[in-house]
Amino acid sequence: MQGFTGLSDQDLWDLNYWLRLSPFLCAVWAGAGTLLGSPALLWALAPFAAAGALLRGHPFDAIYDHVVRHLLGSPRIPRYGRPRRFACGLATLWLLGTGWAFHAGLPALGRVLGFFMVGVQAVQVTTGLCLPSLTYQRLTRRTGARSAPEET
Repeated sequence: MQGFTGLSDQDLWDLNYWLRLSPFLCAVWAGAGTLLGSPALLWALAPFAAAGALLRGHPFDAIYDHVVRHLLGSPRIPRYGRPRRFACGLATLWLLGTGWAFHAGLPALGRVLGFFMVGVQAVQVTTGLCLPSLTYQRLTRRTGARSAPEET
C-alpha cells in the first residue's frame, strides 16, 4: 500500500516494524510541538517530512539503515514509492498549517490539526496502515503494492 515494491515476503516481514520508525519519531515530535503550542517545533519538523516526500526515503530512516540493520543483518529500507512520498508531502503541509495556526493565535485549531495528525501517525505506528498512502491509492485507483516497480 505504501509503494514498496520488489521485496520478498521475508524482507517485508523483516522491515515491518522498522518502516514505522520514522512515523513514530515524527508523531512524538509533532505531538510535543502540538502539546506545547510551538510553531517553531512544528516548522522545524517540516523539512524532515519534505525530505521524505522528495528524496529516496526519510532522513530518520538513516537510524535504521546505517546502524540497526547492520546489527540485525536485515535489508535496507527500500526507496519510497509514490504513496509514501505523498504521505510525507501531506505531513509537510499539515505541519506548516498546524504551526501557522499556533503562530496566528488560533490554539484550538492548532491542537485539532496537530492531534489529528498525531492520531493518523499513531494508526500507522500501531497497525502498519498508512492512511495517507491508502488515500493516495484510492485517489489514483492503484491497488496492490506488489505491482511492477515505479519510476522515481
